[in-house]
Amino acid sequence: MRQELDSIKQHYRQSSNPLLACSLIDAYGKCALLEDATRIFRECLIVDLVGFTSMITAYSQSGQGEEALKLYLEMLDRGIEPDPYVCSSLLNACANLSAYEQGKQVHVHVLKHGFMYDNFAGNSLVNMYAKCGSIDDAERAFSSIPERGIVSWSAMIGGLAQHGHGKEALRVFNQMLKYGVSPNQITLVSVLCACNHAGLVTEAQNYFRSMKELFGFERMQEHYACMIDLLGRAGRLDEAMELVNTMPFQADGSVWGALLGAARIHKNVEIGQRAAEMLLILEPEKSGTHVLLANIYASVGMWNNVAKMRRLMKDCNVKKEPGVSWIEVKDKIYTFIAGDRSHVQSEEIYAKLDELSERLSKAGYIPKVEFDLHNVERDEKEKLLYHHSEKLAVAFGLIATPAGAPIRVKKNLRVCMDCHTAFKFISKIVSREIILRDINRYHHFKDGSCSCGDYW
Repeated sequence: MRQELDSIKQHYRQSSNPLLACSLIDAYGKCALLEDATRIFRECLIVDLVGFTSMITAYSQSGQGEEALKLYLEMLDRGIEPDPYVCSSLLNACANLSAYEQGKQVHVHVLKHGFMYDNFAGNSLVNMYAKCGSIDDAERAFSSIPERGIVSWSAMIGGLAQHGHGKEALRVFNQMLKYGVSPNQITLVSVLCACNHAGLVTEAQNYFRSMKELFGFERMQEHYACMIDLLGRAGRLDEAMELVNTMPFQADGSVWGALLGAARIHKNVEIGQRAAEMLLILEPEKSGTHVLLANIYASVGMWNNVAKMRRLMKDCNVKKEPGVSWIEVKDKIYTFIAGDRSHVQSEEIYAKLDELSERLSKAGYIPKVEFDLHNVERDEKEKLLYHHSEKLAVAFGLIATPAGAPIRVKKNLRVCMDCHTAFKFISKIVSREIILRDINRYHHFKDGSCSCGDYW
């Protein structure tokens, strides 16, 4: 593909055709070749709305949301008016970054230019607000869409599912059916996910078993993965394994990953080892398998096995994906990793963590040291836990945002049990809502509890 695109690029340089340039930018972007896409964009003699839209979309699809937003500002400086498509790409960029404030600013542009009645922009607004942790804003955006099609309904159901509002998601699904909108297979994935995040096992089983009869389509791998994940999280690991063994196609990484995650939750070494064995065959390059299995071993005190997993990772040159957390403050995204001291306000951040540590101890919080993989003394484990990336982001949020304002944090991995416990205490101690988006779902910590009900 790269050679074909480079050949087309040579043709473009000979003809300087702006339409060909936009097609190249789009193609390079979809292939994650952003440097090539950017080079073509900057070489264009004619830079118009189509060119900017192509480049902004390429940045957005590749997870370069900040670059997309910068380019949008450059577009406005050049006097180029936006259209619904470029606004939709920007909203998707904000969604990927969990950039709530910047997303609201794009929403203002949507209103200013009269795009609220455009389904394309409306659907992106629903998706953006849901992924930025504000399901109320998502519902308002959803209500403003004049003609809600399957994409609109699926976006709303999916947003409610990720926020743990399982029963509300099912209510919206039933409302969709009453309006005569037929679901597709992706909608049913969202419905099963909604049941999964809320622990609605019976409801999920009913939809799963009657999918063909009610809606006329066969179950896909994703539907099986959702059901296996749901049964596993609910502690019904034997049923989950039976479903794996009887499904009409070979289980893929998502299925075995769901089983491994469930085995970690319920400390089931046997199933954890079986799932990890299959994942190491199917996805040998992913470090998460080694880490989750090591977590299972650590949770039951099998430190020799933890050490073996570490040696295996080293021998296979597998590196653990670092935990990274993001927080948006005053239209800027700040990134943290565990033990990070690169921030200009590091001293204040760590001072805030020390202050919180004392208040947490008085409130009855006990660090979950059993979930730390390092075979070191308890004091050292506690120190390592206190310096997790999401705790650093929350501490920064406490010193950098107005009193009482919600703190919105995104993490690239599943939030750890210790941070989850700590945030429940912190939300009550400081009287703040903490909204955390991890790789699986959203957690709303408020007044000492989490919206997930400790089920995630």
